[in-house]
Amino acid sequence: MKNVLISGASIGGPALAHWLRHHGFSVTVVERARGMRPGGQAIDVRGPALEVIERMGLGDQLRSFSTNMRGMNVVDADGNELYRSTTHTLSGGDLSSPDVELLRDDLARMLFDAADGVEYLFDDTITSIDGTRVTFEKAAPRDFDVIVGADGLHSNVRKLAFGPESEFITHLGMNLAVFTAPNFLGLDHWQTFQQGEVVGGGIMSARSNAECRVYMGFNGVADFDHRDVGAQRALIAEKFADAGWAWQTALKHMWEAPDFHFDSMSQIRMDSWSRGNVVLLGDAGYCGSPLSGQGTSMALIGAYVLAGELAKDPSTAFERYEEILRPYVVANQDMALKNQANGGAPTEEFADVVNSLSLPSY
Repeated sequence: MKNVLISGASIGGPALAHWLRHHGFSVTVVERARGMRPGGQAIDVRGPALEVIERMGLGDQLRSFSTNMRGMNVVDADGNELYRSTTHTLSGGDLSSPDVELLRDDLARMLFDAADGVEYLFDDTITSIDGTRVTFEKAAPRDFDVIVGADGLHSNVRKLAFGPESEFITHLGMNLAVFTAPNFLGLDHWQTFQQGEVVGGGIMSARSNAECRVYMGFNGVADFDHRDVGAQRALIAEKFADAGWAWQTALKHMWEAPDFHFDSMSQIRMDSWSRGNVVLLGDAGYCGSPLSGQGTSMALIGAYVLAGELAKDPSTAFERYEEILRPYVVANQDMALKNQANGGAPTEEFADVVNSLSLPSY
């Protein structure tokens, strides 16, 4: 069982590729995009996930990509400040903690560069799985001992191997768009949030204040095609048409943003993360939603454990992977719901849940 196919080249996929190569596996990664995807929100590496990065020898590099936030404030629709903090931020939490906040695309590129000898099939996707035989949209059919779905909330592998998304997804009643724009507010390692009854979000400086990442969200369940970016932009424009503060300027930049991303705040909960020789990793199998603040960390930890168990004993790897991770995953998913009830801010239990897993050694 030495030939592994991974679908998805964001965080979990490249991290798993690194650890599988470390253990001597042959690895192929297939990715629908034409290259590494740009953009995405600021993400956090916390608790055991920091140890995973250290064991990869990437700790210093990870910290070099830190957003280095100094603090945050909250304003009303007229821009009047309601709250300010220099001890924590909404996106990254406690600024005195060892956690590292960085941009998603910086981490993805770092992980991509960290794995030597991995074959990447960009601009392609899996069309069918029949035992070990995998067919692709463009590449010739091939056989793989293990097929891993690390392809996100709307996982194609999950659909092919387990069934329709509707059987596993729970919408949390919120939707979020993220994109890059010029630093039009002149923020200095700072983030500002404004929240209305229906729409709201925030803007944070990025890349040493050279640009910013914009978050625009709204409450309610929306009917949208997750691949129709034009319709998604139009939906955000409609929802924010009468919004105050800096939102009208943000909308102008939204239409030009090359890395616009939009999706629902949702969770994936499954009774099992594997079927036959197919296994799911990260958001594909156990998305916690951005409200958990732990999606990236769970993917990094999951990649480390899955690769380690496959190297240790392929016959029990999937069972042990779930045995080790499931309590941690469920606790973090439940914490997301508590965070939501707390207005999106982490509760006092958050740090305990984040650090509740003891990382195995392989």
